[in-house]
Amino acid sequence: MSPTVTMKALLESGVHFGHRTNKWNPKMRSYIFTERNGIHIIDLQQTVQLLDEAYEFVREKVSQGGTVLFVGTKRQAQDTIREEAERCGMPYVNERWLGGTITNWFTIQKRIFELERLERMRDSGQIDLLTKKEGLMIEREIERLDTRLHGIRNMKRLPDILFVVDVMREETAVHEANLNDIPVIAMIDTNCDPKNVDYVIPSNDDAIRAIKLLVGKMADAVMEGRAIRSKEDEDEEMMAAPMPEEVSRFIEDDDELEDEELLGESTLKHLGSSQKPKPKKRQLEEEDEEDLEMDVEDDEEEVDEDSAEGDVDED
Repeated sequence: MSPTVTMKALLESGVHFGHRTNKWNPKMRSYIFTERNGIHIIDLQQTVQLLDEAYEFVREKVSQGGTVLFVGTKRQAQDTIREEAERCGMPYVNERWLGGTITNWFTIQKRIFELERLERMRDSGQIDLLTKKEGLMIEREIERLDTRLHGIRNMKRLPDILFVVDVMREETAVHEANLNDIPVIAMIDTNCDPKNVDYVIPSNDDAIRAIKLLVGKMADAVMEGRAIRSKEDEDEEMMAAPMPEEVSRFIEDDDELEDEELLGESTLKHLGSSQKPKPKKRQLEEEDEEDLEMDVEDDEEEVDEDSAEGDVDED
């Protein structure tokens, strides 16, 4: 199987650049290739292999109906996270991570319902009936909630996978995912601790091009998984769909059609009475059965006559 991304693309995006050697985390020793000019160089062979594993995991999970929550609140990743998550139709968090987004999802969901209620008030014009101050306060509340919850307002349940760009900055999100046994896929730089991450992708988490490349690959995996799922659903619907009447009529009906049903009126007039109509299949079967019964009766009569002559000779 060909790799998800080539080594050349990783080099051009600067994925191999780590942090300075005096800021490294010793737990990342196995992912470091060498050190150059006081900067650690990440082993891109491991990056390609681990990225393929994460790609396969995301595709399989999404094909089974799972969801992926993209998280990246640092300035370099905000725009990329929003664009790629919206492209693949998955929830995302690119502003401040609200504590309890996973562990206290019920409360977060209530705030989403409150945001929808306030937006209905604004759209219906009920705010115009309030005082200017009250209307301004509601507008500010809508703006504040929408900024924090815009990426997850369509998320109906907890995600199945958490994808994180910087585990040091998103430590709370990773901890909440670990408490709920949600698999974590993360871009890990040389200054991070990979112990709480299930699928480590060693890479530079500060360069915009590196973030865009790897986040885009995860979005591609989501889209591929959704395509597989939609194809399976279409196959199931096709198998479950009833057979059209036009097809079932010819399959269930064993009788042969007569000339009057197959030919047009002009053709039948042209043929005239010179051509005898073909007997139906059932009529032929009935005639065969009558002939067979007559033959059986004749045989029985001959047997009775032979037995009677035998009795006369004995006398």
